Amino acid sequence: MLLALISIIGYLMTILSTVVIVQFILSLLIAFNVVSLSNNFVSSIWHALNMILDPFLKPIRKIMPDTGMIDFSPMVLLIGLRILQMLLMGLANDIASAGI
Repeated sequence: MLLALISIIGYLMTILSTVVIVQFILSLLIAFNVVSLSNNFVSSIWHALNMILDPFLKPIRKIMPDTGMIDFSPMVLLIGLRILQMLLMGLANDIASAGI
């Protein structure tokens, strides 16, 4: 049961990492005028991604120093998620080897 819970949490963290990468790519496309926020479809995707990620990125942005136009908070979030995934997988391996 505990292994299943750890697997579900790891899977959700993988989905969140994918959403961060999609938002980053979309922000580059918007910045280089490949797509425009005046397009309703692009605008709705952009706002949905921001609504999903803002609860995770805002605390990181408060802690990090202001770097001007470059926002490093998605990279910090990705690194943090990867570290948590490694810790969870280590915990899952310990539980599996103990036979709990």
